[in-house]
Amino acid sequence: MKYVLLIFIIPLISSLQANSIIKLAQDLHLYPGTKASVQWKRVFSSKRHLSRYKLTNLSQETRNKLKNYLIEHAIDSEQPIVPGL
Repeated sequence: MKYVLLIFIIPLISSLQANSIIKLAQDLHLYPGTKASVQWKRVFSSKRHLSRYKLTNLSQETRNKLKNYLIEHAIDSEQPIVPGL
């Protein structure tokens, strides 16, 4: 019984975490399809860009999740998310 619950709970938890990252990106007006993956990497590697996009107040773990989300869905990725579509 425990294993059956884990099979259903683990995807739910990761889905909730993904939704929170998507919501955070939207709140910060960061849309994955507005930049290529190289540009998103540059944003997260520069202190100036981090402060410009107001990312300095986020924890390192949250920044990493946000960075991964934005890069995975960048305009040059296999699954781009373009605003307005």
